[in-house]
Amino acid sequence: MLLVLVPVALATVVGLVALWPSGDASRAQQAAESFQPPGTTYPDATVQSLQTVDCSDGSASGQQLTCGTAVVEVTDGEGAGDFVSIELPPEVVGVGVDVGDGFVLTRAVDPSTGDPSYAFSDFQRSTPIITLALAFVLVVAAVARLRGIAALVGLGFAFVVLLQFILPGILTESSPTLVTLTGSAAIMFVVLYLAHGFSARTTTALIGTLFGLVLVAVLGALAVSAARLTGFSSEETIQLQTYDPTLDFSGLVLAGITVAGLGVLNDVTITQASAIWQLHEVDPSMSARQLFARGMTVGRDHIASTIYTIVFAYAGASLPVLLLVEIYDRPLWTVLTGTQVGEEVIRTLVGAIALVLAVPVTTAAGAFFATAAGDKPAPRLLARFGR
Repeated sequence: MLLVLVPVALATVVGLVALWPSGDASRAQQAAESFQPPGTTYPDATVQSLQTVDCSDGSASGQQLTCGTAVVEVTDGEGAGDFVSIELPPEVVGVGVDVGDGFVLTRAVDPSTGDPSYAFSDFQRSTPIITLALAFVLVVAAVARLRGIAALVGLGFAFVVLLQFILPGILTESSPTLVTLTGSAAIMFVVLYLAHGFSARTTTALIGTLFGLVLVAVLGALAVSAARLTGFSSEETIQLQTYDPTLDFSGLVLAGITVAGLGVLNDVTITQASAIWQLHEVDPSMSARQLFARGMTVGRDHIASTIYTIVFAYAGASLPVLLLVEIYDRPLWTVLTGTQVGEEVIRTLVGAIALVLAVPVTTAAGAFFATAAGDKPAPRLLARFGR
């Protein structure tokens, strides 16, 4: 196991050091700053009063629309305590606005006069998000105990790598694929051992996960090139192009495929590794071939259910696109091979192929390592922590 993992770990560390962003603003970030006045802030505000008016005139669909004018009190930032009037579009009023609701405003200062101007930006969502996050932490801690808490710590580390390394690295001149692979490998090294403890079982799962990541990168590169995916399948990527047209947008597609497959790969490989080691502990006399055969019985069931998970996850994330497909009168095959839907189809297929192939690889690695360990049960350096 060390012969496999030590070189990969060293390569990951070298990649992190070599590709770590300098911290300077990228071209895209510099361009984005020019699209808004300098000194723009986003203060919170509370609705004090609301007046609505019919603004249906000119509506293409003939739908009755209601706009509004709200008086709000700015509750933080430089303008704290100010009462200002802001206009609300019909889609905001239609959601439902009441006195006491919280808004997030855009505050811009006129450089010539120094006078601030305010506009509606979004609703405040701090309370529901924090409440759900606390409930999530409490439920995980109550059910999974130390292992669940360790998984949450690993999740926090994953977000640090994503926000401090992967996303800023993609905005630099570095290869998005290389940056994503390096960051994903670093995440998996830490997350797997934190959540499942230092054991041969976890190491088996890590080997299968790393294999799946490499396979996603290779298959994804081939698929993106063969399908000529440009990456311009959404308004967000078009907006990115206006900020920095030199970004590797095809590479962004591949990076998205890699990141999207992290969680599912981890789920499948740790399940397979756990099944193999449990079988070995129950009957240490089983050969590697027998362990592999029994492990694949579990793996085939897991593959069947996980494929549905991948497809429906992508379908849920792309629901607005699918609704537009339902509205447009186009041949189904034309839609499936088009830019928007075709990119999601290729994401799904590449991730599914890597997922399916990671199962026999992880199972074979677990069978080999378990039988190589002899009659001893799987070593657990942190057995109590793992429980």
